Amino acid sequence: MSTWRRTNYRGREVDLRPGVGLAAWLTASAAVTGRGRQRAGGAAAVGLAALVGLVDDQFGSASAKGLKGHLDQLRHGRVTTGSLKIAGLTLGALVAATGESQKVPAAGRARWVATLAANTVLMAGLANLINLLDLRPGRALKAAVLPAGAALAGDGRQLAVSTLTGIAAALPGDLAERAMLGDCGAGALGASVGVAAMRSWPTWLKLPAVAGLVGLTLASEKVSFSAVIDRTDWLRRLDQVGRAP
Repeated sequence: MSTWRRTNYRGREVDLRPGVGLAAWLTASAAVTGRGRQRAGGAAAVGLAALVGLVDDQFGSASAKGLKGHLDQLRHGRVTTGSLKIAGLTLGALVAATGESQKVPAAGRARWVATLAANTVLMAGLANLINLLDLRPGRALKAAVLPAGAALAGDGRQLAVSTLTGIAAALPGDLAERAMLGDCGAGALGASVGVAAMRSWPTWLKLPAVAGLVGLTLASEKVSFSAVIDRTDWLRRLDQVGRAP
């Protein structure tokens, strides 16, 4: 099979290249939105997420699964594409968070560090969550709409608009099972949503979001999100909207 083709959960062949195209669009969008250092930081977060996702798409294996599995492999001296993905998402998020911050104030250093940490976890967590959800047609794209929409009212509005435009373009092919985001497209999508959210969301929204993302990441080690969605009526109905029968 071509390196750009995959077999999805129903045994249908899907194309990964539209996911790469979405990642390129989002990286370019991040590079031209924001001010000064924000542009470089945003492009680093989205571009690194796309790059490590692409490496995982092309060279990854199922030998290790989940955060714990990849970290266990790393402790034994084995670097997996999954551990590279974890490092890339975290590093990109840290660079973007640093790009948003001004110089460390003489007073209030602890608050500056706390803000930097919260922004980093927010972006890396969203990138990881969207990636985890890319297991059914349209699921990751649908999940990204709400946080991207919530970023339309602040400084991240331009990137949020570009992200929603990319979602609208990618959704028909994904729902029809002609295409799949793959780790490249899903990681870039989550990172783009994360950068827009960091710029727009107020603190009262960021803090519970960070707590929720940490909780969902830990839960994903033990619980199948697909199983939870399938047995929760309203989630199952939403998940199936627009999907091929």
